[in-house]
Amino acid sequence: MPYRSRTTLQTWLDDFTAAREDGDLIKVVIQDDSWGDDGGLVVVPLRNASTTVYVRPPMGEDVRWRVVFEPQLDEVALSAEETSALVAELATAADLCGYLEVRSVAHIEAAPSA
Repeated sequence: MPYRSRTTLQTWLDDFTAAREDGDLIKVVIQDDSWGDDGGLVVVPLRNASTTVYVRPPMGEDVRWRVVFEPQLDEVALSAEETSALVAELATAADLCGYLEVRSVAHIEAAPSA
């Protein structure tokens, strides 16, 4: 998989949120990779749960993006309304994950062959 800079990910995120009415809390943060490059990390803050959620680019042989939920120590107890709101937030994360995957494929296809 080609390297994706924080700038590229921010551009893709800007395009994603411009076409929607949600996703206003999503951000690209600095994540240095093992070579010292800024690879960026797409974080999806949730209003209705305290767990950290981020969208991870493909790793190894797996070519798909993944929504990652970091573990938390405390349980989350939500009302029906809060659960519905959380479901909507997770749907946005899923949509973003698919969107980034599509943009990645286009990015790879547009890259000059080595």
